[in-house]
Amino acid sequence: MTGYSGGCQCGAVRFRVTSKLGKASICHCRMCQKAFGGLYGPLVSVLDEKDLSWTRQEPKRFQSSNAVKRGFCSECGTPLTYEAPDGIALAIGAFDDPSAIAPVIQYGIEGKLPFTDHMADIPARSTEDDFEALAFLASIVSNQHPDHDTETWPPVKSGQTENT
Repeated sequence: MTGYSGGCQCGAVRFRVTSKLGKASICHCRMCQKAFGGLYGPLVSVLDEKDLSWTRQEPKRFQSSNAVKRGFCSECGTPLTYEAPDGIALAIGAFDDPSAIAPVIQYGIEGKLPFTDHMADIPARSTEDDFEALAFLASIVSNQHPDHDTETWPPVKSGQTENT
């Protein structure tokens, strides 16, 4: 199957887009900062809404303004959509392969936090380079949904049936 798939962190909500995506962007407005709980909101538009399907539940929606609804997972809170009269956009980070969707424009720059232009200048290291946290990191068991479609989620544990 071609197209793009994605979903929330816990796997309760999944989507598929079967057509080409529109323009990918970053929005710096304060509303996007709050909706994403981040420095900006990375979004990509869906060119034809009939090519977007919710393959496992639909997101819950919050009317963030008189014109816009924002979709999110009611189980884990993952931001998923920006829904306006002119169409719908999906959170880039919610796609199974977000690296395939590079932003090409920035909006809402009046709300841009001044330090975001210098993010590449901040010292960086990989997670494994945090030697003080290695024991903690080794103990983590992720409950995050994998970056691909699954028949069911969460997985059935051995000795369990789907209904137990």
